Amino acid sequence: MKLDGLNMALGAHSPGNMIDVKWDAVVYVDERATEDQKNALLTIYSGQAGGHPARLASHIGNMLGVKSVEIDYQAEGRKRSLKIGDVGQTEIEGIYGQGDAEVTVTNHKLCVAPGFSAVAAKSTKTTYKDESLSLNVTDRNGLYSPFMYSAEA
Repeated sequence: MKLDGLNMALGAHSPGNMIDVKWDAVVYVDERATEDQKNALLTIYSGQAGGHPARLASHIGNMLGVKSVEIDYQAEGRKRSLKIGDVGQTEIEGIYGQGDAEVTVTNHKLCVAPGFSAVAAKSTKTTYKDESLSLNVTDRNGLYSPFMYSAEA
């Protein structure tokens, strides 16, 4: 089954160091997904299929909900934006390093994309409010990186 072009998002709150405490979380699945695609995405991102998503899922202590919503993700140059239904949106832009190169971070413990460096970024807008989670921040840090998950046939 093809999952190309579908999006997932996670809203999480960590009441301390993200490595040391369990998170409260809400999972958002692209509303364009069929029921079978939704179930496949949830199997992967809940950690049931193993791999790196299982490591991230192990940090979740309290699942507040799973929702199908419109998710719009855009990437243009060093700018990234994400809109999650009517509950959240963020805009970040990669910062410039020496010679205008990207500033990267490698081997961080909560890497979302193993094998890829994360690009350091600055948020220009981040708002989120759903369930018991809420935030409104700008001028904070962010990270982005390419990634690809695949299954062996």
